[in-house]
This record gives sequence, structure tokens and C-alpha cells, in this order.
Amino acid sequence: MLKRIFIAIVIIFIILVIAFSGILIFQKYKKVYSAKDFGIETIISKTDYDNDGIDDYTDILQGARIEAENKPTYKSAYYSGGYPPKSEGVCTDVIWRAMKNAGYSLKDMVDEDIKSNTDKYPRVEGKPDPNIDFRRVPNLKVYFERNQISLTTDLSKIEEWQPGDIVIFGTSHIGIISDKRNKKGIPYLIHNGGQPLREEDILELYNQYENISGHFRIKDTNWNIFVFFSILIYYK
Repeated sequence: MLKRIFIAIVIIFIILVIAFSGILIFQKYKKVYSAKDFGIETIISKTDYDNDGIDDYTDILQGARIEAENKPTYKSAYYSGGYPPKSEGVCTDVIWRAMKNAGYSLKDMVDEDIKSNTDKYPRVEGKPDPNIDFRRVPNLKVYFERNQISLTTDLSKIEEWQPGDIVIFGTSHIGIISDKRNKKGIPYLIHNGGQPLREEDILELYNQYENISGHFRIKDTNWNIFVFFSILIYYK
């Protein structure tokens, strides 16, 4: 009897492995579409914050993709100084690493806003902690709602979902919008939930599991022009 149960468990395990492998292969090699396939114009930021010749939205996308390719081990932990090692991370680490690629320090931005508006951040509970605050989804949701551009959460408006955008599910998960799209025109998601493929066609499915609660884009400040005129005014 025990032998039969063991054999049945092994068979089920093998079937699950084969099915899971099939899903991964399908995800990896299925046809990928782009914005052009749907007549969608890709929005390019007028800002190049780090002056590397690449606009901010593209920089953020590239930073997220680098994170996906690095595939850090999913590990939720508290780190002195705030930053986990490159080989470790959770969903929120995709965001600050992607923004760092564009020259932004999301940690400093969040810490400053929390310091000045602690009561707006319920998750902080009145006690700011720079070692972890910028790595908590509820805090990032408040920060982006207060400081960046809020956009539609309706996936049917495919033209409004652009590469480098930030999407939040409920208050527990966050990711970056890819420039890849599925046959419906819905973009792929770059995120870290410990899954094998970190850039995948899962935005619609994940929305069914946990509704999209926020969709954001970094404000296009045209920083270079701002700096130029600031210098002119200073020396006038």
C-alpha cells in the first residue's frame, strides 16, 4: 500500500515538473509583440537625469531588465544601511535599482517625503526607519501617489501602459512595465516574486489575483532645461 502511494506521489511530481517546464518554455518562446504592432507611440521622457544620453523612461526600463537578467535570489530581510546585496532582493528592490539606472536615489526621495509627511505614511506607524521604509510596498504606493504621475489601472487602455511605468498590486507587490506586449497589446511585467522568469506575460493574470491599485510614471521635468535656466538666473 505504501509503495503504491509513493509511486503515485512520484508520478504526480513528474507530471507537475513537466507541466511547469512546459509553461516556462511557452512563456519564453511564444511570440512577443511591441507597441508598433498596435499603432501605439512609445512615450520618451524629455529628461535625462543622469546625462548618459538615454531618456529616463528608457533608463528605468533598462535598469529593470538588468535586474531581471541578474535574477537575484528572493530574500526578504532587514539590512543595515537599507540596501541588500546585489545577489538578493524582493519586488521593491526592482524599483529602486531600475530608478538608480536613471540616476535617481529612490531611497533618498522616499526618506525625505516620509520625514516631512510622516502622518501620510500609515505603514511607518510614526517611526521612520530609513533602513527599510523605501523597500515596503505600502510606503512606495503613498510616495508615488503624492509625488509622481498617477495613471489608469484599466488594462484595456493599452496605449496608456508605457515602458518604465510602475505598477502596484494591492499593497503587497510592485513591478515595472516592459516594452514587450502579448497578442492583446497588454505589456509584460518585470518583477521579482521569486519566479524563474522575471520578465513575463503575467500582468493580466496577476490583476485577477490581486487588483492593480496603482499605475505611475516618473514626472518628466526636463531636468537639463531646468538646470540651464537656474544657472542663468543665478548668474544674472
